[in-house]
Amino acid sequence: MFRLVVCLVAFSGALFTLPAKAAPPHILLIMADDLGWKDLHCQGNDRLRTPHLDQLAKQGVRFTDAYAAAPVCSPTRGALITGLAPARLHITQHGADIPSFWPEDRVVQPPATRHELVHETTTLAERLKKKGYATGFFGKWHLGTDPKFWPTEQGFDVNLGGCGFGGPPTYFDPYRIPSLPPRKEGEYLTDRLADEAIAFMQREKDKPMLVCLWTYNPHYPFEAPAELTAHFEGQEGPGLKNPIYGAQLEATDRAVGRVLKELDNLEIADDTLVIFTSDNGGWSGATDNRPLKQGKGYLYEGGLRVPLIVRWPGVTKANQIDHTPVISMDLTATILDATGCELTDGESLDGETLRPLFAAGQLQREALFFHYPHFAFHKANRPGSAIRRGNYKLILNYDDDSCELYDLAKDLGERQDLAQTKPELTAELKDQLTTWLSNVDAGLPTKRP
Repeated sequence: MFRLVVCLVAFSGALFTLPAKAAPPHILLIMADDLGWKDLHCQGNDRLRTPHLDQLAKQGVRFTDAYAAAPVCSPTRGALITGLAPARLHITQHGADIPSFWPEDRVVQPPATRHELVHETTTLAERLKKKGYATGFFGKWHLGTDPKFWPTEQGFDVNLGGCGFGGPPTYFDPYRIPSLPPRKEGEYLTDRLADEAIAFMQREKDKPMLVCLWTYNPHYPFEAPAELTAHFEGQEGPGLKNPIYGAQLEATDRAVGRVLKELDNLEIADDTLVIFTSDNGGWSGATDNRPLKQGKGYLYEGGLRVPLIVRWPGVTKANQIDHTPVISMDLTATILDATGCELTDGESLDGETLRPLFAAGQLQREALFFHYPHFAFHKANRPGSAIRRGNYKLILNYDDDSCELYDLAKDLGERQDLAQTKPELTAELKDQLTTWLSNVDAGLPTKRP
């Protein structure tokens, strides 16, 4: 266990105590897959049972305006593990962008995109490994189908579950996941990943640890333990579309609760920074994102806004709610701040450490940016980019170069487009967005003949 160290030094015949310096914290980074903004009880959904995550929120800070870096999974995963915006990484689609995603009547053709995290980038695991951290990855990776791009090739000592899959073939053992060998037939995947994360912590507790528990849940296929599904049968209504989905959320909460409990058992909870979030908004076919508009694959709030809970003992205060707009890359910057990792000359991140917010301060940036120039798997969205500055959010649609403008403080559901009534602000935000796109060398769609 890592404790404060006090050094006594003799000077001029007297003893004095140097300031104590805390050892770097363990990092437990938990990311659910397709978890919507309203998919936790503590987010205001009374139909769901997520007691362990609710308790975590009471112990730390819950962010109301947290955003995934993209409205689909792979770009956010690349952003979180590197601290770089998806547009800069040129990872902007959920895996490879294949023709089956493209509507036949499309006006624009999406740009080329990477679907693997190239080795020229530096990952969070690689940075922490240089600081002496043990690094373990458990769950969904989806940043390359070739094993040479999997977690153990990106700074992780251990990888169980991470591969090119966007979802598991099944949630019940045998899972048919190439990086997770079978163990017990019928065992639930989320429970297995929790077991593996716990075993890793038990082995490595005497070293600083980075534990990435990136659950496949509640992504498709919709499968859950029968004993959990039974509770939600007949409970469908606002906030719950599918009993199995409710059970998947509870199974995720149960597994996270076991991992958090192990921090207590190992007596390292006070030495661990815990972060819980999601890779994008909930898929509208599975969950109820209201009052947010649309869901996964859209640049509206339902596709981008996600739960975020941070517990950092000694830094965060209990039971805090923060309304500051924050984004996935901020979590990377916060972890590097907490662990004392410094960037080399010429390096920079696309996020800011959240530490100032925990001391009633402010972040320095003016705006958040998003870039999704593709059609999602459901083909129902419009390729575009977006900017949020203050309470205003602008979406730039590439099919006709039109803009949508919303005041999120007054119109969280993005129902009243203000682009025509506020033309000067619309033009200003569009210019700021296009300047950012140019600065990060974002891939842009092209018009079709």
